[in-house]
Amino acid sequence: MRAFTQHKGLVAPMDRSNVDTDMIIPKQFLKSIKRTGFGPNLFDALRYTDEGQPDQDCSQRPLNPDFVLNQARYKNASVLLARSNFGCGSSREHAPWALDDYGFQAVIAPSFADIFYNNCFKNGLLPIVLDENVVERLFQEVEASEGYELTVDLDAKTVVTPAGESFGFDVDDFRRHCLLNGLDDIGVTLEDAEQIKAYEEQRRQAAPWLFGAGQ
Repeated sequence: MRAFTQHKGLVAPMDRSNVDTDMIIPKQFLKSIKRTGFGPNLFDALRYTDEGQPDQDCSQRPLNPDFVLNQARYKNASVLLARSNFGCGSSREHAPWALDDYGFQAVIAPSFADIFYNNCFKNGLLPIVLDENVVERLFQEVEASEGYELTVDLDAKTVVTPAGESFGFDVDDFRRHCLLNGLDDIGVTLEDAEQIKAYEEQRRQAAPWLFGAGQ
């Protein structure tokens, strides 16, 4: 998993509340478990004017010109600004996969659905909760300033605007440790690899029949 320390990126505003996981990545794309290749289908029903299908070449599909990610000023955005209850609905892990594969590294919102919030950390995507009034101010600044970028510093737990204004955010120490070091669940386990090996060897010596000895 990619480590996250500090990121400065262009902000794209997703100006709607209760964006659910089916909106983030529709159900027809859930057959694959590769974690990659979902970027072209992120927000598929909003992004295109036709209905997308798995393994379809999206480069020739008709785009919805009103959708934010199709606007030239937000091309290559890597910070998504959203409204409350982002990521609600079903618990599909494909949602953070799609956001990450598109190029987003952080999502800022007043609130997130719990399962989506947890899945983000497990897949290297940083969800940031800021006060609703702060988020509203950021929406206004993004709209007013083309090329608007935010600097997200996980180590300092701050979001910094182009004007230098800083907003702090809370994050669990364990989740922060994992993201700073690029550790998913397997990576966290492997931090204790030597102790695990020592325990297994101890068990092998104490109870060899459990490991097939003497058969």
